[in-house]
Amino acid sequence: MKAVLLADTDIDLYSTDIPPSGTIDFIGSCYFTDICKCKLKNIACLKCGNVVGYHVISPCKPCLLSCNNGHFWMFHSQAVFGINRLDPSGVNVLLWGNLPDLEESTDEDTTCISEEEYIR
Repeated sequence: MKAVLLADTDIDLYSTDIPPSGTIDFIGSCYFTDICKCKLKNIACLKCGNVVGYHVISPCKPCLLSCNNGHFWMFHSQAVFGINRLDPSGVNVLLWGNLPDLEESTDEDTTCISEEEYIR
């Protein structure tokens, strides 16, 4: 999902709620920003080694209580390209308004979802 860094709205990011597998890994030590007390850690591409974003390891209480979408994997827009998630039909772009309710059961088999689809 296209996002904007709240601390600096001039910085474009992509975010996801599903941790990518087999494409990135943590690098360096955890750190905090000057704006809040969220605990962050950089993530780097396993192929090239470049830092491509960061993961919010532990969100601070004010950030958890603020309006957020639950996406804690953040990617720098200049380091990656975004791909829209598709709905279960595989044809239409998944929109927030079309997400199933939590109470609805889904019979979708998630074992067949590709790694690329999880990153979307």
